[in-house]
Amino acid sequence: MRKAFKYRLYPTKPQRKDLERTLYLCRQLYNAALQERREAYRKAQKTIGFYEQKRYLPEIRAELPEYGRIHSQVLQNVIDRVDKAFQGFFRRVKQGQTPGYPRFKGERRYDSFTFPQAGTTGIKIQEGGKRVLLYGIGSVKVKLHRPLEGRIKTATVKREGDDWYIIFVCEVEPKPLPESHEAIGIDLGTNPCFLVTSEGEKVEAPRYYQKAQAKLADAQRELSRKKRGSNRYKKATKQLAKLHRKIANQRKDFHHKIARRLVNRYGTIVHEDLNILGLARSCIAKGVQDAGWGQFLQILAYKAEEAGRRVIEVDPRHTSQDCPVCGYREKRPLWVREYTCPQCGARQHRDVAAAINVLARARTEPSGVSTAQAVSSFLRSPVLQDSLTADQNGESSRRGFCDRG
Repeated sequence: MRKAFKYRLYPTKPQRKDLERTLYLCRQLYNAALQERREAYRKAQKTIGFYEQKRYLPEIRAELPEYGRIHSQVLQNVIDRVDKAFQGFFRRVKQGQTPGYPRFKGERRYDSFTFPQAGTTGIKIQEGGKRVLLYGIGSVKVKLHRPLEGRIKTATVKREGDDWYIIFVCEVEPKPLPESHEAIGIDLGTNPCFLVTSEGEKVEAPRYYQKAQAKLADAQRELSRKKRGSNRYKKATKQLAKLHRKIANQRKDFHHKIARRLVNRYGTIVHEDLNILGLARSCIAKGVQDAGWGQFLQILAYKAEEAGRRVIEVDPRHTSQDCPVCGYREKRPLWVREYTCPQCGARQHRDVAAAINVLARARTEPSGVSTAQAVSSFLRSPVLQDSLTADQNGESSRRGFCDRG
């Protein structure tokens, strides 16, 4: 399998200029290749492909000396990006989606260049991992905060604000964890709990974006007062972008930690197959986007694959309306967090019951134990009763799962 490793670069001022120049030239080539395809089809109804455009790269490097300092494979990757943009456009047209014709890249819209065969050309690790040699740039200081594993396949140099990073994609051998027969169902939420398990354990939603809204509002207000295009406007733009990057990094760190704890402990993890894109356009859009469910599930999936665990998606319909003991269905408003089933009399927490139903739909219970028996025994357990008591007393919902680590 392939795994990405992202490290911070610390270029000198001349190296920064060289990196910016490389991005500028790659962006110019991207826009030129895009323009050539557009004009060929508009004037002659002719489609130009990847190999036809790639064939002219040696001539471009010969006529324009500035491109001679950029590795040939980096330039080939630029043409490949244009080709993939058109492939995505035609795929969306066939699927009946909003196609989105490929657009030209502005100055701050092209932030990376890639060495497609970094393991053999263009990249070399130096001084025991303290520096990396980049073709056309020189030896750049790098901080390998974790060991680089496997065989390097590609390397991408990326600009994020004023910072530079290098991302290695490596071919690694999976490292399965010791076998675990434990299964867990999880119910994702926004407030107050980000995640509730079928065992009654809860993870409080950090709400990084909502907590930083005051700072973001101040930064946005300062930006609105600056003249567009001025140096002060550019400085305020960078400050606002820096705040958004911090929020995104905090959220990603939180997702990695929670996913790792789940994967280390359980052999099977079951979650709802949510329509996240649709929910992100609903009345709860801010909470859904702040929680970052899509990113979390993606991280959970690849960590589980690497560890030899299973992640199962189930139908999300009626998981919070069905009684996990008797199956009685009753619609309840969202503000009802705990209730007593009118048919069987079982006292339940809404999110815990939903997580139990998620687990039951995947049929992950041990052989010989029915879903009803497993759920009934859990509903009588002290874990759930403690959870209900804590909610009634207004205590914090950050329990068990986070404390165990």
